Amino acid sequence: MSNVILIGMPGCGKSTVGVLLAKALGLAFVDTDVVFQAQAGKKLQKIIEETGIDAFLAREEEVILGLSCDQTVIATGGSVVYGARAMAHLHAHGVVVYIRLPYRKIARRLSNLAARGVALRQGQTLLDLYRERTPLYEREADIIFDAGGCDIEQTVAAIAARLQAMKGGRADRP
Repeated sequence: MSNVILIGMPGCGKSTVGVLLAKALGLAFVDTDVVFQAQAGKKLQKIIEETGIDAFLAREEEVILGLSCDQTVIATGGSVVYGARAMAHLHAHGVVVYIRLPYRKIARRLSNLAARGVALRQGQTLLDLYRERTPLYEREADIIFDAGGCDIEQTVAAIAARLQAMKGGRADRP
């Protein structure tokens, strides 16, 4: 396992879990949203407002394709699953972990969508987005982790254990 790639809805805990998972596994950590913002010199929401969703997604994919990481936990933006080339690149360089959280918990955590830079199309609700993305996350995942009943520490410990089991040769894909 060279990299651990975290995917999932905005608000599922990818960045928080990612930092702690990296510490637990002795790996580096990268948040692709932070890389994207640093390269653009703007917050994600500003990029969406200025360029539109399609251009945002294309730029996000380019950011992912430009990643060259090894021994790193990578927390991705929630919309990464729309980019086929980005996902192929991530799969080629690590194991993809989907942090699944029930919609009601996502909705509770995301009080201000406009400030978070969530790639919502005109008229699309958070529930629409959740329903659209869930099958994409499930399709792309090497590991699906249901975090609904776990706190952050339990999530980190459980994901680390599943990764270690995979490293030992046990298949873990659902």
